[in-house]
Amino acid sequence: MASDLDPAPILDEIVELAREERVVVREIGRSKLESIARTSAPQGIIARAAALTPVPLDRLVRGDGLAKGQLPFLLALDGVTDPGNLGTLLRTAEGAGVTGVIIPRHRSARVTPAVAKAAAGAIEYLPMAQVGGLASAMLDLTRAGVWSMGLDGGGDKSLFDVDVPPVPVAVVLGAEGKGLSRLVGERCDQLVAIPRLGQLDSLNVAAAGAVACYEVARSRSR
Repeated sequence: MASDLDPAPILDEIVELAREERVVVREIGRSKLESIARTSAPQGIIARAAALTPVPLDRLVRGDGLAKGQLPFLLALDGVTDPGNLGTLLRTAEGAGVTGVIIPRHRSARVTPAVAKAAAGAIEYLPMAQVGGLASAMLDLTRAGVWSMGLDGGGDKSLFDVDVPPVPVAVVLGAEGKGLSRLVGERCDQLVAIPRLGQLDSLNVAAAGAVACYEVARSRSR
């Protein structure tokens, strides 16, 4: 924590909570804090935490740690490369009740400090699996009984007309611009499109993901 900041009640509250949990708090100068921060414009306090550890895909599919009767609700990302989009997707997914995220090891954004900042804490609650390729992971999902829904502008069904089955579900989102890769799209159980009522012909992937995740959450809650 920077020692030469103007007084701020929220910083005092954070320090008090940290000390209640027996977390060591150190005060340092602003210049040193900015030098060790991995994001621009740090807000006066930095927490050191253990590195995130990816979990095996089969753990997400089984729903390890979920409440009794709760079905896995997964988000699979096919080449999302923008850190801001990834962070926003994680934040939205956590809010919509997603229980796990699948990210390819290659040609995809990693969980960097910029992603963590955009996710606003969601990375602490969302288990994530890294897979060698999403197309092959889709086969694993199918074999495990996970129903997958891919978002595609050319999808043959409206997102709002989809009946989400009462089984484990995966929402699959494609890369910014080009969308789902051919093989991943072919391995989805259903390709759906978000109805476009205005003049623009596409949505940002983070916005599209928010619509899809909450539509699935709404359907599953009925």
